[in-house]
Amino acid sequence: MLFLTSLLFSYCKPRTYFLCITNPSNREPLFLVCKLSFLLLVQMSQQIQKTTANGKEMLSNPRLLPLEGTSNVMMKQNVSLSCHVDSGSPPVRYTLFKHNKKVSTLNRPDLTPGLFNLTINSESDVGEYKCKAENNITNGGKYSNSLRFTLIEPISKPVLSSLTSQAKKGQNVTLSCLSVNGSLPITYIFFKGKRSISQPVKMQKREAAMIFLFINSSSDFGTYKCRAENSFRNNTKYSNSFNFTLAEKFKSTRPSAGLTSTMNAEEAEDDVIYAEIEPVKPEEEYINISVIRREDEEAEKRTCATVYSKALIRD
Repeated sequence: MLFLTSLLFSYCKPRTYFLCITNPSNREPLFLVCKLSFLLLVQMSQQIQKTTANGKEMLSNPRLLPLEGTSNVMMKQNVSLSCHVDSGSPPVRYTLFKHNKKVSTLNRPDLTPGLFNLTINSESDVGEYKCKAENNITNGGKYSNSLRFTLIEPISKPVLSSLTSQAKKGQNVTLSCLSVNGSLPITYIFFKGKRSISQPVKMQKREAAMIFLFINSSSDFGTYKCRAENSFRNNTKYSNSFNFTLAEKFKSTRPSAGLTSTMNAEEAEDDVIYAEIEPVKPEEEYINISVIRREDEEAEKRTCATVYSKALIRD
């Protein structure tokens, strides 16, 4: 006695119905044959879908690729895009779109790719791009993947700086490194002499990379530099050199009226003198400084007007 197992049909037009009947006493072998027959029928149906009565084959979806092999571009650079299909009946008409607007159309008598030449003149030229492939039997055409270029710019020489150029032993200091031009991200590395003193620091924004240093010995006042690089090839740049200098401490007396530095005040008026002077009282914000200038060896000392200088109070 035969047993009706399933009723299946293919997707081809006109539809072909597939009736699978097995013997209930020994279903497994017959069911396997039935299943394989159905899969073969589906495969044949799909092949029929790709062709028409006159033997023409529909196009596969095209692929859009940069001919240079990379999507990284520079301003004013000439680039080529390749749009091609793997299968289908020629002739083929290729159309390139940028932001869904038609750019250009090419006709090919065979399945050779359509090549579109572009120039990157502005940021809008980076895309998004798509292409469409059509032949005589493909209604509406087939569209490719999307492609977008990445605009890269060579980096400028980075600037290495610090909030202070003077430091003393036991002090924490900060170094900052920044390239004001160049496509992101930018990777920075800090050096003391020729030795790297930091891991690569990748900055996704136009911000300075920073490291913190502890001045522990006289060798820590040595020459520092930083290096910057991005995805632009062969464009590594080194910064200016930077040195910390030892902050000098001047001996002073502590009279009741204020402080008197023992430093000789004969330097030119344009000279800038750095010194650390302890305030009379921690809560005081200003220090009176009496400046004495010698006119000559025999002239009497005379006191200039009192100079007020704001002092930084440290705990």
